[in-house]
Amino acid sequence: MPYIIDTSVIDFEYSQNQSLVKTFTNEMFKDYVQRFPKLQSVFENTQIEKRNFCVPYDFFLKDHKFKEVNDIYQKVALEYGKKSVLQLLSQTGVDKKDVTDLIYVNSTGLATPSIDALIINDLEMNFNINRYPVWGLGCVGGVSGISKANTIATANPDALVILVNVELCSITFRKTDFSISNFIAISLFSDGVSSVLIAGERAYRKLIKKPAYEVKISDTLAKLYHSSLNVMGWEFLDDGFKVIFSKDIPNIISTKVKGDIFDFLNKNNLQISAINNFIAHPGGAKIIDAYRDSFSVPEEMLKNTRSALSKYGNMSSASVIYVLNEFFRTGFKQGYGLMLAVGPGFSSEVVLLNISK
Repeated sequence: MPYIIDTSVIDFEYSQNQSLVKTFTNEMFKDYVQRFPKLQSVFENTQIEKRNFCVPYDFFLKDHKFKEVNDIYQKVALEYGKKSVLQLLSQTGVDKKDVTDLIYVNSTGLATPSIDALIINDLEMNFNINRYPVWGLGCVGGVSGISKANTIATANPDALVILVNVELCSITFRKTDFSISNFIAISLFSDGVSSVLIAGERAYRKLIKKPAYEVKISDTLAKLYHSSLNVMGWEFLDDGFKVIFSKDIPNIISTKVKGDIFDFLNKNNLQISAINNFIAHPGGAKIIDAYRDSFSVPEEMLKNTRSALSKYGNMSSASVIYVLNEFFRTGFKQGYGLMLAVGPGFSSEVVLLNISK
């Protein structure tokens, strides 16, 4: 079985308090908010205290063409992608030349050559490295990336795989979009950059610096739900990315995702009560509540998920890695862990972990 060795996450210097973002948004969309007074409560209901932003506050006061925004994406993604990888290598004691595979997951910017190629080039990593740029998974991309790394490290027990997630949701902000989905997105989404190291069995045994916990990947599940393409995603317009975000997501979790996860656990001869570490993508307070209610998860087991949402906001695919990072920093409970996320498609991804000291 492959192992998750450690995580690395970025705290951007331009983090903003949610109260400031609320004041700014209500002023910018003043006429719209006055027509729909209930929108004023959206920010409080998110349970977010701070937002992780890669750009300063005055970025949102100006108009930007798509090329300018995408140039920012390329610059920030490369700079902080490299920083996250270097942090991860330092924490784990792994030499950059020994990394066999690099998976790069993103949904908020474009680059060809892709950012993974630029990271490998700038850091002078192994130039025979296998690289996998993955675009468009959205919020499900963190768990999906772990699953893809598991496939690679299962096939090659000597593999050392780095998963990099870069999501710069804030720079997709559109001042001319007066839709409810855009207003809700403005209250939730932020920026995140993360890295994870996954090792095959033989590579794990060769590690000089062993982690405090053995976090084995036991099984994975991917599910695409038919006739649900309009639940979440992007619409591509002349001035950038327009968010698609349905209010039905919590309901889909309770009516569709729930059954699939119970079937997945049954296949592994487990029940939900066997899960001691619940590592869920913090898509928003209502989505976390849907996980809690659908799976009868004690509130205490959701503290790291809620903490990541409160401190950073929803960072799309990187978010669940920030939650996983909370576990690596504060400690796991021995036994089983469940990573899960939902995203565009509409899709869900699940990873079952077996954790010991």
